Amino acid sequence: MDRITPAIGKNIHQVTSVAAEVPQAAPASEQPEVLGQFDYVKTRVVPLRAEHLERNRIVAFNKNSNMSWAFDLLRTQVLQTMEENGWRTLAITSPTPEAGKTVLAINLAMSIAHHTTKTALLVDFDLRRPRVGASLGLPMDKSLNELLASKAGLEEVLVNPTLPRFVVLPTREPVPLSTEVLSSPKVNSLISDLRERYDSRICIFDLPPLLSSDDAMTVLPKFDCVLLVVANGVNNKKEIEDCLYHLAGCNVIGTVLNKAEVQVRSYY
Repeated sequence: MDRITPAIGKNIHQVTSVAAEVPQAAPASEQPEVLGQFDYVKTRVVPLRAEHLERNRIVAFNKNSNMSWAFDLLRTQVLQTMEENGWRTLAITSPTPEAGKTVLAINLAMSIAHHTTKTALLVDFDLRRPRVGASLGLPMDKSLNELLASKAGLEEVLVNPTLPRFVVLPTREPVPLSTEVLSSPKVNSLISDLRERYDSRICIFDLPPLLSSDDAMTVLPKFDCVLLVVANGVNNKKEIEDCLYHLAGCNVIGTVLNKAEVQVRSYY
């Protein structure tokens, strides 16, 4: 299991601007590309397999795991900062692939769902290389792919992986023209609705790596804040500096140093 080091409150880039208000979607009759009205009561419940989660380093599902403490600590720091600012949408990205952002996003969302007063919605917006559903072992006969193609409603693609207060919107396969899709009115409407429907919900969006394409840069302004995942031994100083340049207009809630070995300490 890779170690993670939360760095919330110790941002490598201080951002002073406040989060922009997410625009409200126009009525469906005025904006034909929006997704329409959503019904959340039909969310599918899908059991997860412990051995599959373990192979994919998903440890926060089991509250008795001695490896979930780092995600619980990260959860507390993230929620405190988001609550102070009234933020409900969190984007997670990294400089390059293989930094572990998807594993972190899943574990963080599960840890938030274990929190007694919050619900967590995890959305796979890495449209070129989606991994959330596969990492969880979810059936994806209907996913974000069908939702974007207007072949399924939101209530048909949301999944509850048996953990109370945790819902996943997976993406089954890469989406063509991903940059154009992420900048479309349909995606803007989806983000707005997911954010505004429940006050107690934290929406986490697993984005593509920031430096691999312009996908993340296209959609980042739509979110309240962003968490940057940096991998020890994978990302260099130049890549981190480039990310900070691109994130200059965003609310960087903090950074996480992933894949770093830390000294094990006793409780006291």
